[in-house]
Amino acid sequence: IRCWSNIPFITMPLSRAHGKSFAHRSELKHAKRIVVKLGSAVVTRGDECGLALGRLASIVEQVSMLQNQGREMMIVTSGAVAFGKQRLRHEILLSQSVRQALHSGQSQLKDMAIPVLEARACAAAGQSGLMALYEAMFTQYSICAAQILVTNLDFHDEQKRRNLNGTLHELLRMNIVPIINTNDAVVPPPEPNSDLQGVNVISVKDNDSLAARLAVEMKTDLLIVLSDVEGLFDSPPGSDDAKLIDIFYPGDQQSVTFGTKSRVGMGGMEAKVKAALWALQGGTSVVIANGTHPKISGHVITDIVDGKKVGTFFSEVKPAGPTVEQQGEMARAGGRTLAALQPEQRAEIIYRLADLLTDQREEILLANKKDLEEAENKGRLALPLLKRLTLSTSKLNSLAIGLRQIAASSQDSVGRVIRRTRIAKDLELEQVTVPIGVLLVIFESRPDCLPQVSALAIASGNGLLLKGGKEAAYSNQILHHLTQEALSIHKVKDAVQLVNTREEVEDLCRLDKLIDLIIPRGSSQLVKDIQKAAKGIPVMGHSEGICHVYVDMDASVEKVTRIIRDSKCEYPAACNALETLLIHRDLLRTPLFDQIIDMLRIEQVKIHAGPKFASYLTFSPSEVKSLRTEYGDLECCIEVVDSVQEAVEHIHKYGSSHTDVIITENEKTAEFFLQHVDSACVFWNASTRFSDGYRFGLGAEVGISTSRIHARGPVGIEGLLTTKWLLRGDSHVVSDFSEHGSMKYLHESLPLPQRNTS
Repeated sequence: IRCWSNIPFITMPLSRAHGKSFAHRSELKHAKRIVVKLGSAVVTRGDECGLALGRLASIVEQVSMLQNQGREMMIVTSGAVAFGKQRLRHEILLSQSVRQALHSGQSQLKDMAIPVLEARACAAAGQSGLMALYEAMFTQYSICAAQILVTNLDFHDEQKRRNLNGTLHELLRMNIVPIINTNDAVVPPPEPNSDLQGVNVISVKDNDSLAARLAVEMKTDLLIVLSDVEGLFDSPPGSDDAKLIDIFYPGDQQSVTFGTKSRVGMGGMEAKVKAALWALQGGTSVVIANGTHPKISGHVITDIVDGKKVGTFFSEVKPAGPTVEQQGEMARAGGRTLAALQPEQRAEIIYRLADLLTDQREEILLANKKDLEEAENKGRLALPLLKRLTLSTSKLNSLAIGLRQIAASSQDSVGRVIRRTRIAKDLELEQVTVPIGVLLVIFESRPDCLPQVSALAIASGNGLLLKGGKEAAYSNQILHHLTQEALSIHKVKDAVQLVNTREEVEDLCRLDKLIDLIIPRGSSQLVKDIQKAAKGIPVMGHSEGICHVYVDMDASVEKVTRIIRDSKCEYPAACNALETLLIHRDLLRTPLFDQIIDMLRIEQVKIHAGPKFASYLTFSPSEVKSLRTEYGDLECCIEVVDSVQEAVEHIHKYGSSHTDVIITENEKTAEFFLQHVDSACVFWNASTRFSDGYRFGLGAEVGISTSRIHARGPVGIEGLLTTKWLLRGDSHVVSDFSEHGSMKYLHESLPLPQRNTS
């Protein structure tokens, strides 16, 4: 029993047991019963006179979509006052114009003053029109809507509460969307929020409190509160240091400064937060988000239900570790400290990590064994991904060797002068290498990627956020622990962060203020999804590895099978494995061609015939579905071409600009191929598998880039650096270089400092 205004009443329905709200955003997709609260700023136009019809139509579409999925949707809406104001203004203007015309006898009308309209009268005039509009919109989706008007007294009276509860349940049972609003035609004027000082009591004095009350009464899973701000900020929105709060926990309100309320409506953000906390206490999850932003309002409700990071999510479960936003800030600060270290100190960290990989191999392999056992028991990984997931002693030894290469080659990576110019006397300009900032590397089933990428980030002075697949959770955890142990020798352990929260990849890709570059390592689908999801953050990588080997008519018999076997069979799951074999037409039905086919059959490679190759055969292998296929397994496509020019054209049309190879003894043909194939890596008489940072002598790689800006091919330390300009002068000003000034531009190139090659 609780009390409002000295009137006792029961705050929960009698049949309701205390529910538990969802702990994480990812669980919101399981919400069955949902209340959507539309604030006045969402449903009204900017002039506060009339409704924002386009926005309202979009909201109805999203609610209808969720209703048709089998969910039970309810809407708590504002807008009656605004709609009524529009109608009454029109009537008053019409009435005044008629009277003035009769009085003056003239068609010319003077400016007419519109009296201040009383809100209750506006609500009375607007309720029917607002409901008619909702009915017309929902009818387009074959959904029926019903209006319910309530006041605070309806919750004070136990019988009225039971009637309201029964009515809502019956409407939901009949698949009808209830449209609920405070009866603004009869409600008293708003009072100060004297009863909202805590979360134990709440009265219906605005639609925020109404939505919270209904959500708890109806045992709702989710309450979505749409306003004209992105969510809850740690200080008033618009202030310089305001940051959107992703997750808000009970007790956090003491650390928040609330701003003014929205341009229309009765409740401000403080009222929304208190109403949200009250609903959360009653077992309903809450999200406060922006329903007016033109770029997101068309899918804001469905995005929230899908668990995407939109607005502020209220949760009772506080995570044990830092949020991903906090991790991003830690990586930024740690990266700057890392970049300020001496090159020898950064190298020392990497050497230490290399030693730990071999010294702690038993613990690493034990953790990896747990991942493999879980993956095999659940049967969720294909064989190529299981191979990528597997670590071994030899793999760890190779990793350690690669890390030592990185350490040795990184001595002058950061701060290296790459250009010096004397602009004028005593005015010298330098261009020097600097870290990019904070990198987000997302990788699947590849725990060996973690120490490689960490070493490259350390060598280049970058902060690093790592997001590994859950299938490698145990392996990633111990490898990250060892990385932080190595970083600790110079007190920069925060520079490399492993994201262990339930953050979806799409949500991470929206952190444009924390992340400077995204590097995906995984399937082509992962890379495509990240490239699509990234908002304002550049993505470096390749979506596919469709690598070609062209066997020219002048190819060496001894070299062909060796190169093809290595390119296809050495590690078929790799992105640099052969996927399409192009054969010169003159080699068909020759002993060399037979040797190639026999070798592929012995290696159990499934062959798919390209259209031209199939036309030469009476009984051909299965014809390829697409010449743009990355098999990632012991499969490949064979196609026939008439010349090296046709091979180049085929690669440009169907390739992915990754790695392409020619096998020939004709140097002129080889040079033509090398110069004309527009891929990141182009080889002559060498396996596609050489396209790798370690094999290139880079020590390791963060990935292979097929983009044309910045880095291309295997990306090592150099690809993780950018530049800045340093200008050193002595009271120089631009006006001195004007036509009548005292100084002249020299623009002389100066010699670069000697690089440390030891």
